[in-house]
Amino acid sequence: MDAMTAKSEATYATIIDAGCEMAASEGIGKLSLGEISKRTGISKSGVFSRVGSLEALQIAVLDEYDRRFAEEVFLPTLQLPRGLPRLVAQVTNWIRRVSDEAVRNACLYTAGAFEFDDQPGPVRDRLEQGAVRWRASMRKTILQAMEAGHLRPDTDPEQLMYEIYSLIVGLVHDVRFLRDANAPRHMQRAFNRLISTYKSFNEV
Repeated sequence: MDAMTAKSEATYATIIDAGCEMAASEGIGKLSLGEISKRTGISKSGVFSRVGSLEALQIAVLDEYDRRFAEEVFLPTLQLPRGLPRLVAQVTNWIRRVSDEAVRNACLYTAGAFEFDDQPGPVRDRLEQGAVRWRASMRKTILQAMEAGHLRPDTDPEQLMYEIYSLIVGLVHDVRFLRDANAPRHMQRAFNRLISTYKSFNEV
């Protein structure tokens, strides 16, 4: 990699980092090329030349958000046995990520769903695609838990996935809006109670 290419990639990374920070604190819909220019010290034309349109910036920020999320929540669990151990670890990692006060970890999908629910276009489409991918990944883990005999054979993967996701959305609300320090503990207890109703008798 030559020096010019390395500098260009570093500049791009700086722009996306600033975009992620701004989106976490203010929402994906509040991003602007001008504000990113102010925050990074890169000229507006320099920002535009690297990310293109505002929509392209928003989508790039969501891509980076997904990468970081997978790195913190999903990828570490691949070291564990398939099935319930992975599912429990994924939810535990998700709770920890949402609740980490040291890092601005607003869920761009939860907030974005309300920002863009009635705004058709590429950003809404990208938000929907991301949410669907997350759910598909969780559904796969649930199916693996069923195949391993960890969950009852009559488990409805779609229903369990919906219930877990709903708990996560509630956690995001209480942690970020209500500033409830007890929310992670409530979430963990709710998940433990939920998963106990789905466990195979062999797992009890």
